[in-house]
Amino acid sequence: MILPSASLAGWLLAGAAALAYGLAAAAAARTGGTRSPWAMAPAWLLHAAALAWSLLGNVPHFGFAPALSMTAWLVLTAYAVEHQLFPQMRARAMLSALGAAAVVLAAIFPGRALHVSASPWLALHLTLGIACYGLFAAAVIHAWLMGRAERQMRQAAELSSSLPLLTLERLTFRFVAAGFVLLSATLAAGWLFSEVLYGRAWRWDHKAVFSVLAWITFAVLLLGRARFGWRGRKAVRVLYAGAALLLLAYAGSRFVMEVVLERVT
Repeated sequence: MILPSASLAGWLLAGAAALAYGLAAAAAARTGGTRSPWAMAPAWLLHAAALAWSLLGNVPHFGFAPALSMTAWLVLTAYAVEHQLFPQMRARAMLSALGAAAVVLAAIFPGRALHVSASPWLALHLTLGIACYGLFAAAVIHAWLMGRAERQMRQAAELSSSLPLLTLERLTFRFVAAGFVLLSATLAAGWLFSEVLYGRAWRWDHKAVFSVLAWITFAVLLLGRARFGWRGRKAVRVLYAGAALLLLAYAGSRFVMEVVLERVT
């Protein structure tokens, strides 16, 4: 199997971003994450440049790996903003590793070329979908931080982050609620304007089925929290299940099409 790959410029940008992420992760591990949050700024900017080259270059490309790369970049953006509000939040090493892996993956699998005849509304639809991915990914990261803090408390170990558990939980569900709103808007747009966006009527393919299942899962999670006070492990398990379904909806389906079946349409 011959794998598609980015151009030389794309590879240079991706390599520089991955190296910058690696340096930021090493610095965070050495100092315990107490360095300035601007330590990740060079990697964040290079990552943005790599994405822009892929999406706005001579032949724009998009696929499962660029979608994951954009998601990682959005999560890092959210973390940079949050770190200004909550300096005690420390996840820079893990997020740097995530950013490096995502930007290199996008260079290896740049996706398919976007047709110039595609509807201009398709860009808005894709933007909604990626923003939705980013918000739920941020929720998953916060849920993981919450679980790590709980384990450290049970083991009487030194906490990696001094951010209160209730604050982490509140942030997690704010991201879930915002992501749910965008997911609802994305599904509604796909259902109502499918012919304008894709030139065909809505159909129940794998992407649609997994997206709707994810929407139902997140709706149950938010309802369970509002009506029955779901918290802790139960809520996190439902969140992880919904995130896995959403990941399969686009990234998983496109991975199968682009890599396993080697289709570009």
